[in-house]
Amino acid sequence: MDTTAGEHLRHLRRHAKLSQLDLALITGISQRHLSCIETGRAKPSPGTLHTVLAALETPLDQRNTVFLAAGFAPRYPATPLASTAMAAIREAVNHVLHANNPAPAILLGSQWEVLAANASTRVLFELVGLKPDAAEGLNLLSTLLQTGGLGDHLINAEEIRTLAWQRATREALGNPVLAALLASLPVPTSTELPTHMPPLVLTRLRSTQGELNFLSTFTTFGMPQDITLTSLRIEHLIPADAPTWQVMRAAHAAYATLVL
Repeated sequence: MDTTAGEHLRHLRRHAKLSQLDLALITGISQRHLSCIETGRAKPSPGTLHTVLAALETPLDQRNTVFLAAGFAPRYPATPLASTAMAAIREAVNHVLHANNPAPAILLGSQWEVLAANASTRVLFELVGLKPDAAEGLNLLSTLLQTGGLGDHLINAEEIRTLAWQRATREALGNPVLAALLASLPVPTSTELPTHMPPLVLTRLRSTQGELNFLSTFTTFGMPQDITLTSLRIEHLIPADAPTWQVMRAAHAAYATLVL
């Protein structure tokens, strides 16, 4: 038996740990009407669905599922990144990646695949003993969890692998393709972190120039209305100390000279 739109909304509301009254206060829709929608006694309009799903911060692909269950066409497209319509997005991504030099930055898709990387990412790969162009077409999750990849060059490999596995496991709940990939990869030695952790876990790498330490931050697009955009994120590896900045600046300058 197919799940109704009301059943979807009830599940999403409960998952968000909100009562009907809470959701009514957030959306401005009466609790009575929300109750009728959830039980199937009232059919929600497209506008009501959009309001409720936005309030619940439901992923766009799941919103499409609810619209279909209510008898409406999917509202949110998944436009290929290479399409003409995404030209401004590609330009913005390239700008952010380039601006991050001499610190590495990569664009990741919904399966943790590397879609683009800046020059400093190539520099970093060479510094740790990997092929400079290895980032192109790489899957970040695979190279962290499998032996023979970037994970082998991590000083704190257990911490980073555990964090990556935990994050991917959460994301895989609504992503069957990622779930299949995760199931094919080795599980970290420990899937739980120690009780006492620093405020921020550094990415610590062995390199030909000694230890390199990075802070990891992410950039995402604000207010996306396209499924492709919701899956994109740029990971920035910001040098965490003066020696790491010095190594990355010198190595990037040398690389830029060679390219020119």
